[in-house]
Amino acid sequence: MIATNGALPIIKLKDVSKRFVLRLNRPKSFQDMFVALFNRGALREDFWALQNINFEAHRGEAVAIIGTNGAGKSTILKLMTRILKPTTGKVTIRGKVAALLALGAGFHPELTGRENVYLNGSLLGFNRRQMDQRFAWIVDFSELDRFIDMPIRHYSSGMLVRLGFAIATSADPDILITDEVLGVGDQAFQHKCFERLADFRRSGG
Repeated sequence: MIATNGALPIIKLKDVSKRFVLRLNRPKSFQDMFVALFNRGALREDFWALQNINFEAHRGEAVAIIGTNGAGKSTILKLMTRILKPTTGKVTIRGKVAALLALGAGFHPELTGRENVYLNGSLLGFNRRQMDQRFAWIVDFSELDRFIDMPIRHYSSGMLVRLGFAIATSADPDILITDEVLGVGDQAFQHKCFERLADFRRSGG
C-alpha cells in the first residue's frame, strides 16, 4: 500500500522471514547425549513460520491479518511489537506501540488490579504522576471499579481483557496491536472496544 499523501508508512515489513528451531528428540540417557554430539542435525529441525513477508500500514489505517491456525499471524504481531526479531529482513516501526496480544500478559496475578495498572504503566514508560492522570479513565472504561483492589488471580478472562484493553488504549499510542483477545469479552464490551478503536483511527492512529 502506498499513502496518497506521500507519507512514510508507520509500519513496514520488508522481506521478513522468521525461523524457529524445533527440538525433535531430547536425549534420555548419557548414551543418547554422546550420540547427539556427533549427530546434531538429527535432533533439530528448522521451521519457517514466515517467509519473505512484505507489507505497509499508514496512519489512520486498520489492517487485519487473517489466516488458519499456524499460519504465522501471532508471529507477525510479535515481530511488530519487538517481542521477536526477524531471522531475515527488516521491520520498521515509526511511533509508540501499545499491544494486547495474550490474555493476562504483563499482569502479575498476586497484585491487585490497581497495582497492575501502575505496573503496566511503568512498562509503557509512564511515571506515577502520568498514571495517576490516566487511572480514573482506565477504571471507568474497564468498568472494574468494584474489583480494582482485588488480586487479579481472581479475575475472569473477560475482566482481564477489560483491564488490559483499557490500559493499552490509555497510553495514547501511535500504533495499537491486538491479537484475538477481544473475542473473550462480552458483546457490550466488544462494541465499546470497537467504538474506541474507531476513535483511535479517526485521530490518526
